Amino acid sequence: MKAISLLGSTGSIGTQTLDIVAQHPDQFRIVGLAAGRNVALLAQQIRQFRPEIVAICETEGLSDLKAAIADLDPQPILLAGEAGVIEVARWSTADIVVTGIVGCAGLLPTIAAIEAGKDIALANKETLIAGAPVVLPLIQKHGVKLLPADSEHSAIFQCLQGVPKGGLRRILLTASGGSFRDLPVEKLAHVTVADALKHPNWTMGRKITIDSATLMNKGLEVIEAHYLFGAAYDQIAIVIHPQSIIHSLIELQDTSVLAQLGWADMRLPLLYALSYPERIATNWEPLDLVKVGTLTFREPDHQKYPCMQLAYAAGRAGGCMPAVLNAANEQAVALFLDEKITFLDIPRLIEQVCDRYQSHNRPDPSLDDILAADRWAREEILTTSQAPTPLLSVG
Repeated sequence: MKAISLLGSTGSIGTQTLDIVAQHPDQFRIVGLAAGRNVALLAQQIRQFRPEIVAICETEGLSDLKAAIADLDPQPILLAGEAGVIEVARWSTADIVVTGIVGCAGLLPTIAAIEAGKDIALANKETLIAGAPVVLPLIQKHGVKLLPADSEHSAIFQCLQGVPKGGLRRILLTASGGSFRDLPVEKLAHVTVADALKHPNWTMGRKITIDSATLMNKGLEVIEAHYLFGAAYDQIAIVIHPQSIIHSLIELQDTSVLAQLGWADMRLPLLYALSYPERIATNWEPLDLVKVGTLTFREPDHQKYPCMQLAYAAGRAGGCMPAVLNAANEQAVALFLDEKITFLDIPRLIEQVCDRYQSHNRPDPSLDDILAADRWAREEILTTSQAPTPLLSVG
């Protein structure tokens, strides 16, 4: 039985992970939970799964959480803040850590888990996008497994099983196209937050749903695939696949193409990451290709999705530039969700900030360099969104 510490337990990744654990109590148990500010849901999860340690990111919620589970016996260890989340990540009895915290907030806890010798079920893109120069050497040093738990990289990982070294020619990342895949590009100037949050295929958090609408999610996945699988950026392509049945493909040197298919259900890649290298039987609905009927594909529109090329450029620049891109995007998306900028302002602001950072990029950054670049990009997005200003100091 695998013992799991779950970071981001009240988010979409977290709740689906707990659904898997509830369905397979003979295979998995929860020893640690970390969540943001949803005290009521976290309290329910504690009652159901009885973890040994719990952390809530928002310190002001700790007293409410204590009151909500005051009758439980035994009581879990209750902590708050980033330090508490780090303790959950490196908890001694955990075998594997599911990193479901959104954004760069997941980077330090993931590093702590790796240093504690825990395998990682990676659902937090930023761990590699921003932190790869630090994280990958730590993975090698501590001999832990880094198992992709998002649908696209899980698909690639599954397809690569048994492929000999040097056998990979190309990675094809599939994209739904997001909320505006069928909207003419000239109408994007007038879309609202509500429009952008209407994803046609997946139920996800607000931030990732906006990333899907801009296709930044796919650009970030290109960078992540580069680090996960060692593929050059010229070997990674994006294709729009509206049905979201094929979750990604690989092309081999002999032109054979392997694909992983399934319904649009995040539980499948999560289960594979948790159970790897085993396969666990489920009672989920099997994929019915007759029911699906048609699978279609098309090239992404670069005019509609400028974030794609921003991501490729940042990835090729390397160093701290992917961290700057990621942080700028997080901050710009937050401004859009707060209705302080328009949808088309998102790529415009990101490009301006990345351009300003180019001369300051560090090719072999430390963790401090990465965190400083992340902070700088967030501040610069806020400043740039209000008025053009001179370049801030990047340290």
